[in-house]
Amino acid sequence: MIAHLRGTLTDRTDQGCVLDVGGVGYEVSLSPVAAVNLPPLGEEIRLLIVESTAMYGGGTTLYGFLTVEEKNIFNVLRENVPGTGAKKAMEMLDKAAKSFGDFRQSILDKNPKALVTLFGFTLKTAEKLTTALQGKMDDLVVSSSGSPKNLSSAYEEAVAGLISLGYREAAARQAAQSARDVLGPGVASHAVLREALRHLSGRD
Repeated sequence: MIAHLRGTLTDRTDQGCVLDVGGVGYEVSLSPVAAVNLPPLGEEIRLLIVESTAMYGGGTTLYGFLTVEEKNIFNVLRENVPGTGAKKAMEMLDKAAKSFGDFRQSILDKNPKALVTLFGFTLKTAEKLTTALQGKMDDLVVSSSGSPKNLSSAYEEAVAGLISLGYREAAARQAAQSARDVLGPGVASHAVLREALRHLSGRD
């Protein structure tokens, strides 16, 4: 089993990167938050690896992580949340990466509303997470990276603005979340609102 790979970053793919290790190119899937933090092509990098083999004779996919906490939370999600495979766990990890510390605390507090407001999970998924992960994250040491309170404020203000324009709340939240995913952290509410309206216009 591969625990980590150290090599030269030779290519970026839609879902990850290619790492040259001793002349062998390894294609590694990454979460979006890890992908944007990769160094320039040609530089050496070390990725922590989790292998996942598809059922019924499928191939093996390598999932890469830049930090131990990313890898640990990925494993906790994949192993404990019902119906969650590796790809779904990566999607959840990307949301949680806005602040691993606050994500963990929301689980410990059994607070699904915080997972919806701060991280953009649906209420159904948030409730499933808070139930499935009880007792699973108590001993994890994580950082409080990101600024979810600021993200939440901009997000909620954008949602309120869309609702005032006549959009239904569900559509407003989905559009605001899509906008926030595109724009990244630290963006003002008016920018989120503008991008959300662009998303809604394109969808319509």
